[in-house]
This record gives sequence, structure tokens and C-alpha cells, in this order.
Amino acid sequence: MQSQINDLRIHVYGHISADPTQVASTFNAQFSEIAIPESDLAIFALDPSAGIDQVTIDLWQSLDEYQVPRLVVVTHLEKLEADFDDAVMIATRVFDQMITPYLVLHDEAGLPAALISLSDLQIIDYSTNPKNIKSSEEEHQTLVQEFRDEYLELLADSGENAFEAGLLFPAIPLWIERGIGVDIVEGFIKQLVV
Repeated sequence: MQSQINDLRIHVYGHISADPTQVASTFNAQFSEIAIPESDLAIFALDPSAGIDQVTIDLWQSLDEYQVPRLVVVTHLEKLEADFDDAVMIATRVFDQMITPYLVLHDEAGLPAALISLSDLQIIDYSTNPKNIKSSEEEHQTLVQEFRDEYLELLADSGENAFEAGLLFPAIPLWIERGIGVDIVEGFIKQLVV
């Protein structure tokens, strides 16, 4: 399985503000400034406080006709000027309809500390080492219910294997230094070799 993952052609795109080269090195990928239609996966790195530049939008659109599987990672979650939700909203407007399998939960200081899964409402707590997976509380479930309904509807409308077919575009919160979201992106990469 690992050798199959290593054989995947993964390319990372994005403005320098989103640290696409760091994203590329984390996922055994290559940073590219031109669209590579032969990619097995295209990862678009976004910095929510910087927005999305026209070059990145053009790269996304140029991969449309090839139906390359694509996902968006939202970096710099530790900055408090803009957040994951803002980045997803912008990406949906300029790229395509995004889905958010996970939402960010913050600690007392307002920094991202955990993700809540919209499929099963489990919380992945990255503030511990190793990370801790636990059931969500009722207050969390109430807060995310609307997002969960939308996510499940988009998933059902897309059909099975829509991500692998380049028809469904997940947006994942990513804070590499804290490990937040790294495992989630790796899970999507594994779906491409199964």
C-alpha cells in the first residue's frame, strides 16, 4: 500500500502565502506552477487571510476538463484574521462547490485544537500526543447540525467514488506543525490507491 501511495503523482498548487512547498513535502508531492493534467491528485493550498489569486484560480480551472481529483487544504489556521469557513466560502465561489468533511474546534485561546467529523460526529483532538478520538457532546452536535445536513446531502448527490472521479472537492483544515488535518489528507490520498 505504501509503495502504491509513493507511486502517486501528486501536485500542489497555491500562492506562496499558503506555503505550498511545505504542503508538498508533507505529502510526498511536488509543488507546481503549471497545471499537470497527468496528476493522480492536485492539492490546492490556501491561506484564508490572503484569499485566492487569479493564477491559482486559472490552475484549478485548467484541470477541470481532465477531471483530476482535487482537494483544498486551508493552511495558517493559527492566524486569527480569517478562518477555515472563510476560505471554504471563497473556494466555493471561485473554484467549485467544496465539501467540508471536518470542521475546526478551537481551544480556550482561540487556536485550532481539534476537528469534528461531519459524517460520524467524532472529535479528533490534536492537543494530545497521540491524538485522541472521542465522541462529541450534544452542544457540538447542535452547533454543526446545519453543516452536517449540507455535507451529507452533497455527499449523497455526488454518488460513490465522486472524489476519486474528480467530481467532489473536499476542503480540509491543515496545521502541519500540530498535525491537524495531516491524517485526513493522507486518508484521501489512500482512497486513490484502493
